[in-house]
Amino acid sequence: MFRLIWTLSVRTRDYLHRYMPSNRLLAAVRTRRGLKWGMPAMLVALPYILIASVCSGSAADGGPGWLHLIVLWACWNALKFMVMGPVSVVLLIRARLREAAIRRRQRHDSLAEASTHEPDLRV
Repeated sequence: MFRLIWTLSVRTRDYLHRYMPSNRLLAAVRTRRGLKWGMPAMLVALPYILIASVCSGSAADGGPGWLHLIVLWACWNALKFMVMGPVSVVLLIRARLREAAIRRRQRHDSLAEASTHEPDLRV
C-alpha cells in the first residue's frame, strides 16, 4: 500500500512539473541563465492573488464551494513565485561567487604554470 501511494505521488509530481505552466516557469528561473529573472518573476504572483481574491469573494457571496479549491491553488502559486524571488537572488550570488573562484583559480594556475616554464636566461 505504501509503495502504491509513493508511486502515485511521484507520478503526480512528475506530471505537474512537466505540464503546469507555473512549474515550468519556476524551473526556467532556477537555471543559471534564468536566475536573473527571479525578482521580476515575483510579479507573476499578482494575477494569482487577484484570482484568489475574486474567487474568495465569489464563494463568500454564495458561490459554489469548489471555488475554495481555486483560491487554494492560486494562493499556493502566488506563494511559490513570491518565495522564488529572494531565493533566486541568493542562488545567483552563490553562482557568481563560485564562478569568480573558478576564474581566480584558473588565473593562479596559468600564472604558476607560466613561471615554471620560463627559461633560465642567466648565464
